[in-house]
Amino acid sequence: MRYHFITIEGNIGAGKTTLAHLLSKHYNARLILEEFADNPFLAKFYENPGQYAFPLELFFMAERYKQLKELLQQKDLFQSITISDYLFTKCLLFAKVNLPEDEFRLYQRLFDIIHQQLVQPDILIYLHAPVQKLQINIKKRNRTYEQNIQDDYLFNLQETYTHYIKQHNIKTLFVDASNADFLGNEKHLQVIFDALEKEYENRQYYLSLP
Repeated sequence: MRYHFITIEGNIGAGKTTLAHLLSKHYNARLILEEFADNPFLAKFYENPGQYAFPLELFFMAERYKQLKELLQQKDLFQSITISDYLFTKCLLFAKVNLPEDEFRLYQRLFDIIHQQLVQPDILIYLHAPVQKLQINIKKRNRTYEQNIQDDYLFNLQETYTHYIKQHNIKTLFVDASNADFLGNEKHLQVIFDALEKEYENRQYYLSLP
């Protein structure tokens, strides 16, 4: 394996955590999972976004930084690969969608200070699925506070992610996850395994699943 720090990203319901678990098992890798359930503002945000967006995003940024900083500084003699189901820049992308302009500018100043202290992944796997597929996955996993997420909100996040992916400098596997079934279809998972064994000259590489 040529990559030692692999990050998986995508919209809400794209399948990030499922794929992270499967890759971690296959490569005997250390796994970093976002602890979103610990955010005391999450359910409140979905009920009243205007009031709770800023504390929600601040809490997420602080927790993600703490988690990544601690785990990536630890030396593990038995696990040379680390897999994460989120990119720290996710903080900024969600804040851009959720915060008014003045609050976002303040948030971005804090983000820029913190972000430079973290190691960037060697490669990013971005799962791109249409909003309809995301909604199906969200309903299936049945988290109470997610059940009323609007299509427009998911679409805005999708657009923000896509814009970021086009201009960032991290080597990226852009996966069309429209029909992804990593748990039930071994061929879909094998596409990811095969892609991670390759070296890429270009910054982005597009993958389609059979």
